[in-house]
Amino acid sequence: MTTTTSEIAAGIYRISTFVPDIAAPAGFTFNQFVVDAAEPLLFHCGPRAMFAEVAAAAGRIMPLDRLRWISFGHVEADECGAMNQWLAAAPQAQVAHGMTACMVSLNDLADRAPHPLADGTVIDLGGKRIRYIDTPHVPHGWEAGIVFEETTQTLLCGDLFTHLGNGPALTGSDIVGPATEAEAAFQSAAITPLTAPTIRGLATLQPKTLGLMHGSSFTGDCAHALLQLADFYAARHATMLEQAPASRALQPAQRAA
Repeated sequence: MTTTTSEIAAGIYRISTFVPDIAAPAGFTFNQFVVDAAEPLLFHCGPRAMFAEVAAAAGRIMPLDRLRWISFGHVEADECGAMNQWLAAAPQAQVAHGMTACMVSLNDLADRAPHPLADGTVIDLGGKRIRYIDTPHVPHGWEAGIVFEETTQTLLCGDLFTHLGNGPALTGSDIVGPATEAEAAFQSAAITPLTAPTIRGLATLQPKTLGLMHGSSFTGDCAHALLQLADFYAARHATMLEQAPASRALQPAQRAA
């Protein structure tokens, strides 16, 4: 594994670990983000096995005990596996996540009680402001959510736009095509009637930077990229409906049986 650190927006740092053995030969990246402010925030914890390397990289940005907030997209090992290790390393830190995640998982899993966030809640970090946005089942997980850093207009968008390979930390090249290829390979999204509308709602934020958990972060016309991704999922949903077998009412004899 190779871990690198890059500033993708003013005061927002991407810590990226490339694992060549996953989805070989292309490989796969696991990215965490540090939002440096008076009350710094870590978005994504990474899996437990990567904690030492990721924590060392974060420590080169700032002392770990400065961390005040920890958040992530949804409850999954690569997003929160190391959560309690971070809580131990940062005694003043508290997990902040949506009310659903806290209710169904984090009240039990976190070593310190989490801070539940309603949809649209803003936390003033001091020099940075993050807005929590509920995105249930987008791209997957009932408790899914993302954060938008308002001062830099950076959308930390979790598993959205996941793609393979170890590209540059920040790119202006197409990320939609690689994301659709990865979706075809992994079929990881929970595609529902609300998938595309939820992603279109994120486009209205007019972000300037997209911080991806897997793959290169993106700068450029982020709203357009989000709308393209939404169109892709809308088409996938329409195809799924067309291909689903038509439901048939049970015949009287079947009901009686």
